[in-house]
Amino acid sequence: MQKHRSDKRLAELAAAPHISVLFVCLGNICRSPAAEGVLRDIVDRNGAQDRWTIDSAGTGDYHTGDLPDRRMRVHARMRGLELTHHARQVREADFDDFDLIIPMDASNERHLRRMAPTPEAESKIIPMMDFCTMATCYDYVPDPYYEGSEGFELVLDLLADTCSNLYTTLTPR
Repeated sequence: MQKHRSDKRLAELAAAPHISVLFVCLGNICRSPAAEGVLRDIVDRNGAQDRWTIDSAGTGDYHTGDLPDRRMRVHARMRGLELTHHARQVREADFDDFDLIIPMDASNERHLRRMAPTPEAESKIIPMMDFCTMATCYDYVPDPYYEGSEGFELVLDLLADTCSNLYTTLTPR
């Protein structure tokens, strides 16, 4: 896992009784709802539901109210995940409501940093790939929307790794 300026923040959250995480991508129909589903599954398997609030949103409003992309739901279902989130756009209030705001790529990170109402709010933004430990040529979670099956599988592989590491990082030892 990459070292980043948020190590202190993550250590504080690991000791907190409750953690709220918001995953963010562009349209909130592929990557971020998949990350929400992957982390929710990890939390459920560990019996830690009472400690976590998990949500996702998009920087764009293109798909507000829609279920995740059908292809992402199919690939997630093959891994035992049901993605039932309805897309929504990220809003300034999310900086008050969530402890961590996790963008999938640099474009969404820049958008979130421009939106952040305060430096403290901006410090809640930590890129998803900061939690990646698997060997990959990516420094972001690629958007599979215009890709085939391999793109959706790659995203789910990356999210399995990053969400597992996120969970471990924020779980008291």
